[in-house]
Amino acid sequence: MLDIIYRYDPDNPVNRPSPLNGREACRVLEQGNREFAEMLNPLHASHGPSVQVVPLDLRDFGIGDSEGIAPQQRPFAVVLGCSDARVPTELVFNQACNSLFVVRVAGNVLGGECLGSIDFALHNLGESIKALVVLGHSGCGAVTAAVDAFLQPRAYLDLASSHPLRAIVDRVLLAVRAAAKALEVAWGLDVASRPGYRHALIETAVTLNAAFTASTLRQEFRDRLPSDLDVVFGVYNLVTRRVQVPTKGPLDVGLARTSEDVEALFHLADELARCQVIRDLLAEDGGKTA
Repeated sequence: MLDIIYRYDPDNPVNRPSPLNGREACRVLEQGNREFAEMLNPLHASHGPSVQVVPLDLRDFGIGDSEGIAPQQRPFAVVLGCSDARVPTELVFNQACNSLFVVRVAGNVLGGECLGSIDFALHNLGESIKALVVLGHSGCGAVTAAVDAFLQPRAYLDLASSHPLRAIVDRVLLAVRAAAKALEVAWGLDVASRPGYRHALIETAVTLNAAFTASTLRQEFRDRLPSDLDVVFGVYNLVTRRVQVPTKGPLDVGLARTSEDVEALFHLADELARCQVIRDLLAEDGGKTA
């Protein structure tokens, strides 16, 4: 049995100081994800029931000292994530109410409404916000749709009657094309014939999509980002429940800093294409890596 408990103790109220800078904000998010990812370990080890307690402050719900007055927003990070119901942002980072300003859209794509929401947060809540986070996730449906449209252009016609769906897929296709090119450079022009190519292309594109979006955010707000605010990205693995970049070990947790440098993004694409996770995906269904 696993219990996830949100707890308020009036005798020991939560003292939640805001992170002082971007690195500290990322450490808080990473530690929260470790706690979330590891909460089931006692069950696997047959150690009996597991309890995960998340402390909260009732003042964040408008209850307590300022009853009758709306609580003040005080998030320390803005998170742009996917709408996928399997990726509940606050749970993934083990955070309670009023810690994160969350924007969710299929494929964590960066359209005008999302940019406007992030702009609002930076303009109105800028003093408390220390990190902009783009959170992708493994097996993303929007990325999968873009990959299938890339591999079978006729499938794109199925989206022809839906401009909103095309808008999402079109925004992801850049990452898909970059992922396909990186896989060709790493494994040769015949890489598409490998048994696990489609799966490998999806997971490579998931990470590049998050990285490209984070880079765009850094460029979009470059004149308004204080020096102590970090722009980072990561991928939530639906199986391990860890937020990381697939180039790291399977049990590692970590957000990656983004860059406006195009060469750095090309290097990331190449590193992803050659990492062990993608090697294993290319070899699935009995295939072998080079």
